[in-house]
Amino acid sequence: MTLDNTTNKTSKLWLNGQRLLPRGFLHLITDLRLAIILLLLIALFSVTGTVIEQGKPPSFYQANYPESPAILGFLSWKVIQLLGLNDVYRTWWFLVLIIFFGISLSACTFTRQLPMLKAAQRWKFYDKPQQFTKLALSAEFNLDQNNYASIEKLSNLLNDCHYKVFPEQQGLLYARKGIIGKIGPIIVHIGIITILLGSIWGALTGFVAQEMIPSGSTFKIKNIVTTGPFAVKPLALDWSVRVNRFWIDYTANGRIDQFYSDMSVLNARGEEVDHKKIFVNEPLRYQGITFYQTSWNIVGVKVQINNSPIFQLPMAEIDKRGKGKLWGTWIPTKSDLSSGVSLVTNDLQGTVSIYNSRGELITILRTGMSTEINGATLKLLDIVGSTGLQIKSDPGIIGVYTGFAILIFGVVISYFSHSQIWALQKDCRLYIGGKTNRAQITFEKEILYIFDQLDYSQEK
Repeated sequence: MTLDNTTNKTSKLWLNGQRLLPRGFLHLITDLRLAIILLLLIALFSVTGTVIEQGKPPSFYQANYPESPAILGFLSWKVIQLLGLNDVYRTWWFLVLIIFFGISLSACTFTRQLPMLKAAQRWKFYDKPQQFTKLALSAEFNLDQNNYASIEKLSNLLNDCHYKVFPEQQGLLYARKGIIGKIGPIIVHIGIITILLGSIWGALTGFVAQEMIPSGSTFKIKNIVTTGPFAVKPLALDWSVRVNRFWIDYTANGRIDQFYSDMSVLNARGEEVDHKKIFVNEPLRYQGITFYQTSWNIVGVKVQINNSPIFQLPMAEIDKRGKGKLWGTWIPTKSDLSSGVSLVTNDLQGTVSIYNSRGELITILRTGMSTEINGATLKLLDIVGSTGLQIKSDPGIIGVYTGFAILIFGVVISYFSHSQIWALQKDCRLYIGGKTNRAQITFEKEILYIFDQLDYSQEK
């Protein structure tokens, strides 16, 4: 961010002879200290929104942020929900901070940066030798009979150094370059304001949803976590999504390498209109809605007993108190349900462990294998996984990206030095001086080069 506080005078905004804003309010919102405080607050709460998980159900915060003992002595689930720290970026107070910061930047742009740009565009000649002594770099040269056209010679040198030389008057010269550097801070402000507007628009019109969908199922977006007041209603969409298949690739040592979801978008008639295999950091995007691969689960197992039809039994997660994950189910091996076995698995690699009613391991099966249990043939056909999807709609993201591009461009051109050079030829003397707002050493080298090219002897 580029803000300027070089003047003690508060600018006035006028329209048809009437002041638009009270002087005290204008002074407040253009104050550099206020802008810094607002920026720090926005950064602080943005960090909070990164550290504290966003958009989780209340049970998640109750489990992870208990009242006793509270984190840091005060941060409990009640405090999080009271202040809206579970959805920081959509709270009213965060939006107010962004709006106020945007107003401050806009006011600063109109009352300080634009007047400074206009002032930089104005120019005048120096017609008195005393004026050159106030410049950062200045020199005097004696003129002899062979160098009468000294101003013209200097003008040609400045043109070669890419200076814009303004129309000369008799014995006077003014030149400058790098005026674009004065536009840089204004472009930076425009970029920041565009980012803020995009963020606000996204918060008001976007939504976040989470779904856990079994492989082979078709769904519509229902489980909305957060939504803006003007967001599109997902249930009103005339299309749905089918998870054709979910699978996990494992490394040689059995660890998860990547998990994938093969997904199709279906129109109202059930016809496929889009298709993509998604994985972490490679989402599916359709009509402004993005489907991210975030997690997975095991929801069931497909088995066959003797020559029975294939049936799918649900599998429930077994609580291991943070020591990995297990899923299990119970299968009857007799028609009267008097006996049965438990099937337990910890991944989707197609292996289950079978335990009897006493908790003793009977055997281990892989997909497609069968075994004899209690006089019945049990065949393992498949382990059914489900994909965890985070679904987002953020219409303001284009504005945010555009703002970042403008911001980067503004920062780059802000590094252009605004350099100015004056010259006065009077009484057989040539006075040259100049100044710059940055890159002082480079400017000094450039001035010395120009001095060397002039065919005069410098008089100290």
